[in-house]
Amino acid sequence: MKKKLAAAVLSFSIIFTLGAASASADSKMDKVIDSAIGTKYVSGGVSTNGFDCSGFTMYVFNKIGIKLPHQSGSQYQMGTAIAKDEMRPGDLVFFNTSGKGVSHVGIYVGEGKFAHASSSRGVTISSLSESYYVNRYVGAKRIMSTDAYKEVAADSEDNDDVQ
Repeated sequence: MKKKLAAAVLSFSIIFTLGAASASADSKMDKVIDSAIGTKYVSGGVSTNGFDCSGFTMYVFNKIGIKLPHQSGSQYQMGTAIAKDEMRPGDLVFFNTSGKGVSHVGIYVGEGKFAHASSSRGVTISSLSESYYVNRYVGAKRIMSTDAYKEVAADSEDNDDVQ
C-alpha cells in the first residue's frame, strides 16, 4: 500500500510540476537568448558561430522581427531613453568599456540582469550590480513598442499586466 501511495504522490508531483512549468513558458526573446548562451565571442560576429556585443543584440532582435544596426553606438541612437528602475525585459543597456563613449550593449532580461556577448566569456548573463558594469553604465533604451513587448518579450502570464 505504501508503494502505491508513494507512486501516486510522485506521479502527481511530476504532473503538477510539469503543468506549472508550462504555465510560465519563456517569451520568444528568452528562447532566442537561451539558445545563444555559451556562444563564443568573435569580433564582428553576428551569428551563432560567434558574436560581438552588438552582433548579439542585432541577432536577437532580428529573430523577433526588429532590425538593429551592427554597432553599439548606433544602437544607442535608437529608441527612447529610460531610467534603470523602469527597465523591462528587451530593453537595451549600454556601457562605456573603452573610455571613449558607448562601446558595449546588452539586453535586459529582468531581475537586474542582462544578456550580452562578453569578450572574455562569450554570450552570458551578467548582473547590472557587478561593480564593473555599475562603473561603466551609460543608460538604457527602449526599442520595442508595448505591443511588440507583449508579443515577444513578456512572459505569457505577464501580458495582462503590461500597460
